[in-house]
Amino acid sequence: MENKSARAKVQAFGGFLTAMVIPNIGAFIAWGFITALFIPTGWMPNEHFAKIVGPMITYLLPVMIGSTGGHLVGGKRGAVMGGIGTIGVIVGADIPMFLGAMIMGPLGGLIIKHIDRLLDKRIPAGFEMVINNFSLGIAGMVLCLLGFEIIGPAVLIANTFVKECIEAMVHAGYLPLLSLINEPAKILFLNNAIDQGVYYPLGMQQASTTGKSIFFMVASNPGPGLGLLLAFSIFGKGMSKRSAPGAMIIHFLGGIHELYFPYVLMKPLTLIAMIAGGMSGTFVFNLLDGGLVAGPSPGSIFAYLALTPKGSFIATIAGVSIGTLVSFVITSFILKLEKNSGEETESEFADSAKAVKQMKSEGAWQPAAIKHVAFVCDAGMGSSAMGATTFRRRLEKNGQQIKVQHYAIENVPADADIIVTHASLEGRVKIVTDKPLILIDNYIGDPRLDTLFEQLTAK
Repeated sequence: MENKSARAKVQAFGGFLTAMVIPNIGAFIAWGFITALFIPTGWMPNEHFAKIVGPMITYLLPVMIGSTGGHLVGGKRGAVMGGIGTIGVIVGADIPMFLGAMIMGPLGGLIIKHIDRLLDKRIPAGFEMVINNFSLGIAGMVLCLLGFEIIGPAVLIANTFVKECIEAMVHAGYLPLLSLINEPAKILFLNNAIDQGVYYPLGMQQASTTGKSIFFMVASNPGPGLGLLLAFSIFGKGMSKRSAPGAMIIHFLGGIHELYFPYVLMKPLTLIAMIAGGMSGTFVFNLLDGGLVAGPSPGSIFAYLALTPKGSFIATIAGVSIGTLVSFVITSFILKLEKNSGEETESEFADSAKAVKQMKSEGAWQPAAIKHVAFVCDAGMGSSAMGATTFRRRLEKNGQQIKVQHYAIENVPADADIIVTHASLEGRVKIVTDKPLILIDNYIGDPRLDTLFEQLTAK
C-alpha cells in the first residue's frame, strides 16, 4: 500500500510539471518551426525573421510556463504572480529558464493564494480593488527580486550541473543508457514528467544554439512501441492480438504512446524489448547526429518528421526504424516462448468478472442520473482524449446525449458524475475527487467501458 501511495505521489508531481507544459506545446512548436526555417542552417535562412528566435525562447516560453503554473495553483491572480516571478529568474540568468519557470510559477500562485486567504473578510468595503491590486503588485515585486538574486542563480547552478552530466554521457556514448530509466518510467505513467520536465528544457537550451537537439528524441521515439504492438498483432493471442493493430495505428500515427502500456503490463518481460528498442534507437540518433527542433507532442511519426531539421531525416528515420526492429524481434521471441495457450483467455474472463463486480459495487449511482462522464489521464491530452472521443461517439450512435470530455487529473471538473481513468492512476485521482471511479486498463476496448456503456444505454 505504501509503494502504491508513493507511486501516486511521484505521478502527481510529474503530472503537475506536465500540466504546466502541455497547454503551451503549441507555442513550443511555433518556436521550433521558426527556428527550423529561418536560422542560418535552416530551410529558408532569413536574418530578419531569425531575430524572433532568441526572444521567444528567452522570454515568451518561460513566462508562459510560469504563468500556467501560477494559474494551476492560484487561479488568474496566481498566473499574474507566476509570470512576474518568472521574469526575475529569466533576467538573472543567461540561459532559457524553463526549470526556473517551473519553480517560480507554482511558488507565485501559492504565495498569492495565501495572501488572499489572509486578507479574506478583512478588506473594508469599497477598498477591494485597491488592496487586491497592491497586494499582488507588492508580492510580485518581492518575488521577482527574490528570483533575480537567489532562486535564479541557484537554479542556474543546478541546471548547469545536470546539463554537464548528461552532455558527458553524450560524449562518452552512454546516452542510450537513459532508456533504462525512460521505459520503466513510461509504464508507471511518468513519461510526460520525464519528457517535459527534464528533456524538454535541456533540449530547448541545446536547440537554441545548434538548431536541433537529441534530447527531444530519447524518450519520445515511437519506434519501440510500434515494434511491440506489431509483434502482438502477429504472435499475440486473444484480445491482445485483436486489439494490437488498432493500437498500433493510434500509437504510431496519433502519437499516443499510452496505448502500448497495457501490453507491457500484461507481459512484463516485454519491458526488456522496450528498453533494447529505446537504447538502439537513441544509439542510431546519436551516431548519425540526429535531433529535432522542438519537442514532438504527441510523439507521432508525423510530428517527428515535421520537426526534423534540414539534413537530419536519415537519422530520424533510421533511429525510429531500428528501434522498431529491435523491439519487434525481442517481443516476438518472448511471445513465442509462451506455452500456455489458455492463459490469456482465463485472464480476460477474470477481468470481465472483476469489471462486473466493480460496476455492481458502484451501485450508488443510477444510469439515468449520469449527465457528465470525465475521461482522465496524466496530461488530459492523449489517451483520455482518444478514449473520450470514442466513447462519446458510441453513445451518440445510440441516441444518448451524455457529455463526455477528457481532462488532466489536476483539472477534474466538479460537475462530473463518473470518472473514467487508468487503474494505475487511481491513487492520484482519489486525491482530487471523491466521485465514482471506473478503473480501466485500456482507454479503448476495455471490458469495463463496455459494461459502463450498457449501464448508460439501458432502457
